[in-house]
Amino acid sequence: MQQPDFSHHFSKELNELFKWRRDVRHFQRQPLPDHLLDDLLQTSILAPSVGLSEPWRFMLVESPKKRSIIRQSFETCNKNALEGYDGEQASNYASLKLAGLDDAPHHVAVFCEKNTKQGQGLGRQTMPATTTWSTVMAIHTFWLAATAAGVGIGWVSILEPNLVAKALEAEDNWEFIAYLCVGYPVAPSSSPELERMGWEKRNPERRQWIRR
Repeated sequence: MQQPDFSHHFSKELNELFKWRRDVRHFQRQPLPDHLLDDLLQTSILAPSVGLSEPWRFMLVESPKKRSIIRQSFETCNKNALEGYDGEQASNYASLKLAGLDDAPHHVAVFCEKNTKQGQGLGRQTMPATTTWSTVMAIHTFWLAATAAGVGIGWVSILEPNLVAKALEAEDNWEFIAYLCVGYPVAPSSSPELERMGWEKRNPERRQWIRR
């Protein structure tokens, strides 16, 4: 089978896709069309994985009760985080919208089966965390596919992992990796919201490569 000949135009559009992949916090409440979320998740499993282990486990969180538990966990963690800042930094933190839990029509929790038998342990003896990294690759693939379809994703990391896993009745050997809000963004942007809000800016030094 011959690899497709990707055009220069495609390469430029792909670069634009990377620029427009943003962590979305402001969502429209309308659900995605039927089957679109499934199609995007199907694309996510094209991601590479160590030893072809495919350790990712995607869970659609549709229960209002379970969503409420997640929301409460976010409120607790966000309050604790705020107490760790002082003065202007605390004020700036309080002004940030750090989750789209209330408006996003779809919630997706992502877990990693760290010790999955699939892949027969290939590549994991010396670096066992590669199953976790493989799961993150699937999340990134999902994110890019969603962006290309005009769909936004917001990664909520201000949560209690053990509480989330218990609330969602995850398997004992599943590690909680991410809680994603999914839906159409209110106002798409090619720049990070944290940068626009003045919380942080990109570091030019990160564009330089270390050589040894």
